[in-house]
Amino acid sequence: MAAAEEDELLPPRLPELFETSKQILDEVEAAAEPTGSQRIQEKVLKGLQLLNTAAEMISQLNLFSPNEDLEDIASTDLKYLMLPAFQGALTLKQVNASKRLDHLQWAREHFLNYLTQCQNYHVAEFELPKTKNNSAENNTAGSSMASPNLIAMVSQRQAKIQRYKQKKEMEQRLSALKFAVESGEADDERVREYHLLHLRRWIGISLEEIESIDQEITILKGKDSYTEASTSHSSREDRPPMKPFILTRNEAQAKVFGAGYPSLASMTVNDWYEQHRKFGALPDQGIAKQTSEVKRAGQQQKDEEPKEEEDDKRTLQQAREWDDWKDTHPRGYGNRQNMG
Repeated sequence: MAAAEEDELLPPRLPELFETSKQILDEVEAAAEPTGSQRIQEKVLKGLQLLNTAAEMISQLNLFSPNEDLEDIASTDLKYLMLPAFQGALTLKQVNASKRLDHLQWAREHFLNYLTQCQNYHVAEFELPKTKNNSAENNTAGSSMASPNLIAMVSQRQAKIQRYKQKKEMEQRLSALKFAVESGEADDERVREYHLLHLRRWIGISLEEIESIDQEITILKGKDSYTEASTSHSSREDRPPMKPFILTRNEAQAKVFGAGYPSLASMTVNDWYEQHRKFGALPDQGIAKQTSEVKRAGQQQKDEEPKEEEDDKRTLQQAREWDDWKDTHPRGYGNRQNMG
C-alpha cells in the first residue's frame, strides 16, 4: 500500500512523458471536433507541458551529444529525437488570433531545431529551410534577377513529389512493424528501423509545415502593415482642416506690403454656388437658356425646309416649260410684218 502511494508521488519518467504526449498528439490530429474547442485546447496545453518537461529531462540527462554519431545512440533512445517535432505540431494547434504570429514563429523554431538535429546525425539527406539570415542574403543576391528561377521551382516541385512517395512507402513499412515493436516481439534491428522510419517521416512533415508557416507569416505581416496604414490614414482624415495663412518674412512686412495677393478666401464653395444660383449666373443656367434657343431655331429651320423644297420644284417646272416652248417656237416666230 505504501509502495503504491510512493509511486504516485514520484514524477513521471521520460518514457511515460513521451508516450503520453505522443498519444495526445495523435488524438488531437484524429479528433472530429473543431480544433478551437475547449476540450481540444486543454489537450494541446497538457501535451505541450509534458513535452517541455521531457525536453528539460533530456537536457539534464545529456542523452544526446553533438560529438556522437547516429550509430552511437541506443535504439530505444532514438524516438526522443522527435520531441521538437511534436512540440512544433502541437504549437500549431493552439488557437488564439492575437498570438497567431507568435505561435507560428515558435512552431517554426521547433521544426527547424528538429531538422538541424536530424541533419547533424545524418538521419536523411535533405536541405535545411532558409533561416532569417540566409533568406536576407538570398533576397539581396536575388534582387538583381528580373525573372524567377524556374530551375529552382522545378527542383522544389520534384522534391515535393519525391517526399510524398517516400512518405507513402514509410507509412506502409511502419504499419507492418508497428505491432511487433509495440508488443515487444521485435528484435533490436527492427526497433531501430521502426524509429528511424518515424524520424524520416517527421523530416518530411517538418519541411512541409515550415513552408506553410512561412507563407502564413507573410500573409499576417502584410495584413498588419495594411491595418497600420489604414489606421494612420483615418487619423489623418479626422484632423480638423487647417486655417489659411499668409507667408511673409515678418509681421511688419505683412502689415506694410500686404500678402502679395488680393485677399484670402471669404466664402466657401457652397456659399459661392448659392449666391450665383440666386442671380442665375451659373454656367449650367446659361447653358439651359442657350439650349432652348438653339432648339427653337432648329425647329424653325425644319419648318422652312419643306417651303424651300416646294419653291425649288416650282422654279424647276417653270424652267422646263420655258425650254419646251422655245423648242416649238423658233426665234422670230410671229413677227412677219416686215418680211417685204
